[in-house]
Amino acid sequence: MEPGDINSAIKLSDAAGWNQTEKDWQLLIENVANVCLLAETDDKVIIGTTTAINYSNEVAWIGMVLVDKQYQGHGISKSLLANIFKKLGGIKSIKLDATPEGQVVYKKLDFIDEYAIVRLINSSVTKVLSPGDDLLTEPVESQNLGEIIDLDEFIFGANRKQLITPMLNEYPASAWLLKNNGRISGFSLGRDGKRYHQVGPVVASTTLEAKLLITKALNNLIDQPVVVDVLADKEEMVDWLHSIGFSKQRHFTRMYKEENILPGISSKQYLIAGPEFG
Repeated sequence: MEPGDINSAIKLSDAAGWNQTEKDWQLLIENVANVCLLAETDDKVIIGTTTAINYSNEVAWIGMVLVDKQYQGHGISKSLLANIFKKLGGIKSIKLDATPEGQVVYKKLDFIDEYAIVRLINSSVTKVLSPGDDLLTEPVESQNLGEIIDLDEFIFGANRKQLITPMLNEYPASAWLLKNNGRISGFSLGRDGKRYHQVGPVVASTTLEAKLLITKALNNLIDQPVVVDVLADKEEMVDWLHSIGFSKQRHFTRMYKEENILPGISSKQYLIAGPEFG
């Protein structure tokens, strides 16, 4: 894929009802380290896509597996995936977040279930009362970037500088942090989407800290539609989000191909960045 393909790619993601924007597609396509493939007809109409964002040659994250409805059932997605796997030969780990339909396909391609993720949506956020001392939270400043990238790498399992940096720069209202003994112990980020603002990733040491960070982000999004993708084992977090107006839309299954070499620390990961970014 090339930058000139973005308009056609957006038509595919819009037709599927997905949340990606032009900026999301640019982030995926314009970084030469990533692998983004398309399928097209003989007259050059784009009918399918697959992307792999390359996190420092450690983890490749598969996403945006889309095929035009008129061409589904003809093996296009399998062909795209087979070709993208060939191009990822030097990557230590290949992972993705699968829909229930996709999970069946990926199991046949040697992917193994890791854990479940629940997608919750709120069509219009209302003010959220802080669950604790919100003076502990601070807005992220530019000088915090390096420390947040390092913490994210420790929790996620690979360096995601190419994702974290634009999120911090472009959406500062969603960027909050917590400190413990002068060091950043948790943070929240977010970004605008086509249909919803997505809050995540959120990293924290405890559920209370995660709630404090999310509360700060949500109270800057009053009256806006918001989506969050929560690790399903964070049951207290899921219950709290339900209590403040979120409802379940769907679920994903995080999967890895063949071996989970870089698992990260899921106990401190509350919200993911989205299924296309991990």
